[in-house]
Amino acid sequence: MTGGERHATIRNIGVPRHPPQPFDVIPAMRILIAEDDSILADGLSRSLRYDGYAVDVVHDGSSADSALQLQTFDLLILDLGLPRMNGLSVLRKLRQRGTPLPVLILTAADSVEQRVEGLDLGADDYMSKPFALSELEARVRALIRRHGGARASVLRHGRLAFDLNGRIATIDDAPVELSARETSLLEIFLSRSGRMISKHQLVDLLCEWGEEVTTNAIEVYIHRLRKKIEPADIHILTVRGLGYCLEPESRNQAADTAAVG
Repeated sequence: MTGGERHATIRNIGVPRHPPQPFDVIPAMRILIAEDDSILADGLSRSLRYDGYAVDVVHDGSSADSALQLQTFDLLILDLGLPRMNGLSVLRKLRQRGTPLPVLILTAADSVEQRVEGLDLGADDYMSKPFALSELEARVRALIRRHGGARASVLRHGRLAFDLNGRIATIDDAPVELSARETSLLEIFLSRSGRMISKHQLVDLLCEWGEEVTTNAIEVYIHRLRKKIEPADIHILTVRGLGYCLEPESRNQAADTAAVG
């Protein structure tokens, strides 16, 4: 890819972003970018992280294939011209394993034959470089909606409501001040209400590769989040040796009913 193409590919990075549209942000969505151009990969990853996704990056086909076997992702953005193993081989192996992961192919070549081969191997969408960043973002949102199904834009738990689009929590319609980590934790717990989540799972969901976040740090984030939501009688339970669980809403309601009776 030429310098001009690279500049055109990422020309919109750094300009004021559009406000999120309904269902743009889905909790704990993880994207793998397999792109050997480090400048392009960095620009794409920063843009998608801004939109609320967790993003991991690899720069060759062999690393992409290994990552896809070791980690669960919600979307793969795959360059075809990768070293060590080309993108079509990565895609072929992914589909041979029976993995239904949505795949968006990027390529500097725009031949009909290559597009057809990629789609026949199981790619879900195709973009030729250079491309507009806004179009790629829209295609990412569409692929995730298509494969994950549309979700409600607001998660509710008792007196607490969480707007997925604006990433704003409210208790009795009053805003709750949360840090970025606390906001992400709340999304995870609300989307898994009543289900056990271990510390290590929380680290995987919250952090991208290369981040130094310990299980002790997770304890600190949960402690801070608890202090902000417990006034609304919403509790994050600790089960020793297993992890954490957002107390089911029905349990709170039952306790309230008993108290009234």
